[in-house]
Amino acid sequence: MLQPFASSDPFTMGVELEVQVVNTHDYNLTKAATELLNRVSEQTFAGAIKPETTEGMIELATGICQNFDQARSELQVLRDTLVRAADFLNVGVCGGGTNFFQNWYDQRSDGRERSEYLMGLYGALYQQFTIFGQHVHVGCPDPDSALVLLHSLSRYVPHFIALAASSPYVQGSDTKFQCARLNSVAPFPLSGRAPFVTTWSEFEAYFERMANTGLVKSLKDFYWDIRPSPGYGTIEIRVMDTPLRVEWAAAIAAYIQAVARYLLVDKPLRLSERDYEVYRTNRFMACRYGLDGLCVNPETGHRGPIRGDVLVTLDAVAEHARILGAEEGLDIVKRTLTEGVSDAMWLRRIYGVHSSLHEVARQQCQVWRGAQMPG
Repeated sequence: MLQPFASSDPFTMGVELEVQVVNTHDYNLTKAATELLNRVSEQTFAGAIKPETTEGMIELATGICQNFDQARSELQVLRDTLVRAADFLNVGVCGGGTNFFQNWYDQRSDGRERSEYLMGLYGALYQQFTIFGQHVHVGCPDPDSALVLLHSLSRYVPHFIALAASSPYVQGSDTKFQCARLNSVAPFPLSGRAPFVTTWSEFEAYFERMANTGLVKSLKDFYWDIRPSPGYGTIEIRVMDTPLRVEWAAAIAAYIQAVARYLLVDKPLRLSERDYEVYRTNRFMACRYGLDGLCVNPETGHRGPIRGDVLVTLDAVAEHARILGAEEGLDIVKRTLTEGVSDAMWLRRIYGVHSSLHEVARQQCQVWRGAQMPG
């Protein structure tokens, strides 16, 4: 049975980052998550540092955040705590949506019951799921609003993918994608987008039908791009790669928070299941080309660059950003769009200078610690 939708403060947010744990010799993933967790277990901080999928991954999770500054501060403390533990164990940690060197067949479960179940069910698919994403929870006033927000935000999925894209390299090769990580999610039978229902009673009926088939036991069995999290009273946006810096992760979360308030308060969209006719194509374009990709507005049929669409949206949500305390985060987004480079572009630029993915990964670890991104 689906758990009741909890009460939460609207437009609060929580940020989760899946982080790579690498050795400092060749920067492949290393089996150190349990030791890292033991090392930080006695320390006090807001949020949590948790196990994730395999021994080469750690999850950082903020608490409930009101604004950009709180999210950034909590992520910085979590990052610094994990870096200190990693230094003690002589391992590295970094962002990025994929590890350049890991072979999927080397990945093993971390031993938790759910990991063992998923490894048994999905086999090699689950081993290839050693990828690293940013998830953002947004508080919703009630369950029906949560579903309306879920489908409204689906229009903006190309924005979120393109802004966070940091996974051009897989198994030592340039995939030609800005975000190759989502290619590992697509084969799962319960991935993709949520069914087009906009009331919680309809969603409960859908979940009950799926549960009766034996295919799912909880909402965690759905690998949707956006899914409701009734236990938290939120929706969870799951399409982003883990950025190379926690500050950029917080800025992306602030953008999502401001867009969410704009969508629920101003109600600018007329939702229709036809929105999803171009969803997969728009999603692909964002993965393949990032901010330079072209996406189609499902209402108007207009086709334009994602970068320009984000800039227009920044203007539309500016007042909501001011109310939420998200202005600094959105300023960072705007400067990156107009003056900077995406994480994926930066990774390729560093490789172009050094012709070594090992050097790219070394610098990735330094940037994660807070070093300035060298040009």
